[in-house]
Amino acid sequence: MSREIYYSEKYEDEEGYEYRHVHLPKQLARLVPTDRLMPEEEWRRLGIQQSRGWEHYMIFEPEPHIVLFRRKLRNEKVNEEHKANGEMKHERVPADGGGQKNYN
Repeated sequence: MSREIYYSEKYEDEEGYEYRHVHLPKQLARLVPTDRLMPEEEWRRLGIQQSRGWEHYMIFEPEPHIVLFRRKLRNEKVNEEHKANGEMKHERVPADGGGQKNYN
């Protein structure tokens, strides 16, 4: 059944996180809780396979079969990218979460 799981390409934000979306088949999507985030042990039991460090960070209500993950990038990598772009950000700006539940 794990062959039916689709993993999106990874992408990064300016705050130092890497993201990935995992699309589950209907039979697995029914097992995903809609009222809380899953710890690593639970999403691994569903057959989701990723390297260490990923966290289930948000529930996207319109499409509960898509599990949203993120992980913190290494500080050195983030700092190098900001320096290369001539920017060193220290301010955090919250994103609008329209239709999304962020439990952090």
